[in-house]
Amino acid sequence: MATFLYRLGRGAYRKFWLVIGLWLAVAVGVGIASAQLSEETDPSFSIPGTESQEAFDLIDERFPEFNADGATANVVFVAPDGEKITAEQNVVAVQESLAHMDGVDQVAAVQDPFENELIAPDQSLAVAKISFDEPTFNLTDGATDSLESVVDAGEESDLRVEVGGDALMSEPDVGSSEIIGIAVAAVVLIITFGTFVAAGLPLLTAVLGVGLSTAAIAAATAFADVNESTGTLATMLGLAVGIDYALFILFRYRSELNADTVTSHDGRADAIGRANGTAGGAVVFAGLIVAIALLGLSVVRIPFLTTMAIAAAATIVLAVVIAITLLPALARLLGKRILPGKQRRQAVDAEKPNPAGGRWAGFVSRHPVLLGVAALIGLGTIAYPMTDLELALPDDGMANEDTMQRQAYDLIADAFGPGFNGPLMVVGDMDGQEDPQAAYAELKSELEPLDGVAVVGDPIVNQPDNDMMIVSVSPTTGPADHETTELVDDIRSILGDGTTVDWSVTGQTAINIDVSQRILDSLLPYLAIVVGLAFVLLVLVFRSILVPLAATFGFLLSVFAAFGALVAVFQWGWASSIFGVDQPGPIMSVMPIIMVGIVFGLAMDYQIFLVTRIREAYVHGEDPVQAIITGFALTARVVVAAALIMISVFAAFLLSDESMIPPIGFGLAAAVLFDAFVVRMALMPAFLAVTKKAAWWLPGWLDRVLPNFDVEGERLVERLDHASEDAHERQTTATAAS
Repeated sequence: MATFLYRLGRGAYRKFWLVIGLWLAVAVGVGIASAQLSEETDPSFSIPGTESQEAFDLIDERFPEFNADGATANVVFVAPDGEKITAEQNVVAVQESLAHMDGVDQVAAVQDPFENELIAPDQSLAVAKISFDEPTFNLTDGATDSLESVVDAGEESDLRVEVGGDALMSEPDVGSSEIIGIAVAAVVLIITFGTFVAAGLPLLTAVLGVGLSTAAIAAATAFADVNESTGTLATMLGLAVGIDYALFILFRYRSELNADTVTSHDGRADAIGRANGTAGGAVVFAGLIVAIALLGLSVVRIPFLTTMAIAAAATIVLAVVIAITLLPALARLLGKRILPGKQRRQAVDAEKPNPAGGRWAGFVSRHPVLLGVAALIGLGTIAYPMTDLELALPDDGMANEDTMQRQAYDLIADAFGPGFNGPLMVVGDMDGQEDPQAAYAELKSELEPLDGVAVVGDPIVNQPDNDMMIVSVSPTTGPADHETTELVDDIRSILGDGTTVDWSVTGQTAINIDVSQRILDSLLPYLAIVVGLAFVLLVLVFRSILVPLAATFGFLLSVFAAFGALVAVFQWGWASSIFGVDQPGPIMSVMPIIMVGIVFGLAMDYQIFLVTRIREAYVHGEDPVQAIITGFALTARVVVAAALIMISVFAAFLLSDESMIPPIGFGLAAAVLFDAFVVRMALMPAFLAVTKKAAWWLPGWLDRVLPNFDVEGERLVERLDHASEDAHERQTTATAAS
């Protein structure tokens, strides 16, 4: 692979206009496809094989006019201070406001709060439920504009109007987060490279990769159901790894240059080829690990998560391809300007040991036990809150306090109880049942005595078939509360044994509970797969047993510590004001399993780039401890820069208004922080300093059967150096003979 990448880098450098032209053609083609094929994203969650999904599908089949998957709006009308909502002038104002929805396309039903008795016990407010026959992001501007007109008309009548539900939900907007992340990355790159031109290359290639992946995801909506959050995860990862992968190759390219190669195209072509064959090999290996880990999320068997993982994995692969093809071509285009002015005119020796990196490695090597124990205790302490991890999908109660959705949620919870915001739907398959009322009476007698049940609503029977019944059940607790999960389990247990009708529990609350449970059940098997994969791959890379064990253990520490920090901030509310957490609550269900896959890949990046240089020094005869110092001196600077860039990109997403995005950004930023600076740059060198030669031991029989992937291109460099020496010797002989 190293030889192939060397030739690819040289070829891209030599035929740079062809490579740049091909990428421009790809960009134009993908852009046209996006413009022509792009459709609305799919906001729905489906979890095949669960009771809630099967009941949901039954409703669509037998009672399609119920519009189970349509958007909803809970419009809360609050009377002025000192008045009741039932006062005549307020009743008229509410009804005139709701009249704006009359005859509006896509509106399925508007429930008058006074006819349906949706009035608070103290008569301070009323709730009108509006249902649509299309999902949220399929609503037309006319439908949403009419709903906003309801708000405006009510406020003109001195009523306070808030709208909950998903009808006015907007698609995630992460543009400002991207800009902030890129700005911080630019500063780090300028400091690292000392020139604006070199700093701009990783940014340019990363933005191109994200732009292409975003356009491709938009085009894919014509052929598949794509969730609205799919592009956000791809953008996050695409920016972070796209910048880092280009950074690693570009840093190695500059280190391969010297006074002779800087001034000649052939010399620079050879330098970029070597960089591609060495650092590029590590980039390819690391990128494939991240992609494989992401694709492994399909084991959860939740379609929206699988789609998200495929899109993110494709973005990672695209970032790798751009780094090993377009970056060499752009390096040719920029020529010597890729170096600071002073270095263009003198020998470049970027391989010279970095004093700070060497000093740090020396300090760790002198005090390995102390630093190792401190790192373990620190990460273990941070990880402790993970023992209280609760999972749920976000609802309006987790939205920012200044949003209409959150305001409506709080008003409804105060007036009717928190369970009113997330009612359960109990669905009965009455095929062959002749008396719906008798079935309902039996159901009510079973449910009303249960702890946690606030109200058992009236039945809704599909007409004229009378073969299905829907009953709304309001819990006493909120949709994301643990007690609500227990109530769903209790209802399913009771109704699954001895009733005359085949009952099942669904609704958005039950679906969210089933999603969380499916993910939780899959987490340990997925973690086992990832950890096993990590160990095998690292054995192949480092040809050692203890180093892969330590690296894998460190990965687990990073993940657990990130989980602990996530629980402390977003669930317990510690330092919530600093991180902008308005409402602490359960962690988003998909977070743990997404973090495991992503952090695994990122951890392997830093492990490969740091430890392969240490191993290279050791193999070339250095003392095991001195090899640590040499490896850090050569790579610490670029790894620190890469980690700071990733942390900055991920942390910038804390500023997003979308409730699902900040926890992902925080969790990934924390994981990179712990893994890069504590595990890879403290715990790993401490371990190597303690174990010394034993760290690199591999049974002889295993060494003989394992393939050698030469990830860092060590054999390639030796072969090229020998060829260069032979050529120099022949030239010297020829000169002497003449």
